[in-house]
Amino acid sequence: MGMTMTQKILAAHAGLEKVEAGQLILVDLDRVLGNDITSPVAIREFHNMGKQGVYDKEKVTMVMDHFAPNKDIKAAAQCKMCREFCAEKEVTHFYDVGQMGIEHALLPEKGLVIPGDAVIGADSHTCTYGALGAFSTGVGSTDMACGMATGKAWFKVPSAIRFYLTGTLPEYVSGKDVILHIIGMIGVDGALYKSMEFAGPGVASLSIYDRLTIANMAIEAGAKNGIFPVDEETLNYVKGRSDRTPAIYEADEDAVYEKTIEIDLSTVKSTVAFPHLPENTKTIDEVGEVKIDQVVIGSCTNGHYKDLYEAAMILKGKKVAKNVRAIIIPATQDIYLKAIESGIVKIFIEAGCVVSTPTCGPCLGGHMGILAAGERAVATTNRNFVGRMGHPTSEVYLASPAVAAASAIMGKIAGPGEVL
Repeated sequence: MGMTMTQKILAAHAGLEKVEAGQLILVDLDRVLGNDITSPVAIREFHNMGKQGVYDKEKVTMVMDHFAPNKDIKAAAQCKMCREFCAEKEVTHFYDVGQMGIEHALLPEKGLVIPGDAVIGADSHTCTYGALGAFSTGVGSTDMACGMATGKAWFKVPSAIRFYLTGTLPEYVSGKDVILHIIGMIGVDGALYKSMEFAGPGVASLSIYDRLTIANMAIEAGAKNGIFPVDEETLNYVKGRSDRTPAIYEADEDAVYEKTIEIDLSTVKSTVAFPHLPENTKTIDEVGEVKIDQVVIGSCTNGHYKDLYEAAMILKGKKVAKNVRAIIIPATQDIYLKAIESGIVKIFIEAGCVVSTPTCGPCLGGHMGILAAGERAVATTNRNFVGRMGHPTSEVYLASPAVAAASAIMGKIAGPGEVL
């Protein structure tokens, strides 16, 4: 029996010719990632192990993004611990205010992850880098500590579900709609500890940013990772970002999958996930009348320039509805600068939006837009659990940047066709 793409990467990093689903293996890591919430726990465990230095100063990365710029004294203390640790251990890739961005947008942008890598991060959405043809997955802070110390991690090799994509997406429909459509089909545990492997001619029609969004939310279906094949789109994105040579792995023709799900991208509609799970999806024509109080466009899922541009083109020349707060959060400093230079920040401000420095912000109830009791938000974030963005009685509706922008204008959940 052949191997899936994920299994090939894991086998190579374990020094094995072949692996099978369910097998326990010890994997050499290309990168270990932490943020200002998870790194302090890992740092304490690292010290408890009695280690003097990290396994590779170039391969450990910490990004201050969840509560940075610091929202309170506790957040400041968390970042201070990370800052001092990275200075002491001479960690090369430490990103603080002024250089940081949202970690899962920043690492691809900086060329810190390339095709064929094996990456762990103490953040569940580390699976984002599968968009680049890498194996990447979220782990706990203790695993991060061990990774920083040894450069290795234990894994149970996952089985896989194959998503065979055909066709191309309709106008104003994006990768966010694709992954919400999939999660609505299979549920939040539909890919539990499995690899979601994307294939088929439809992949070529998806931008790298659509793929980053889809891979990012693989965890919302319970997956161990999501992964896309490496093609011209991938190689064009990583070109010039890293001096390392990409390693390209392809699934064997006789690779074993638990099942194959076929999706015609041309049939996917704008999709919204209702509270309080990403699987509670409705297409835009099924939504009905849902008035909102806030819109958030940003996050590691949808804070790329493409996302901001799509929203800006809908908001251009229009105004945010009265009593709606619209918050725009570029995912990195480079994206923020490009948005300024291209004029779309001006569009946002003239429409009545506020534009934030890069931060995870309200996605996890951090800052820059917490919800009060009973308030509703349309957000391009990746989770809508109870109390995720503020008060336990508030509600979060997950949607694409296009739907979020249209909703900001209408004051209710709306599709782009209602405002254009």
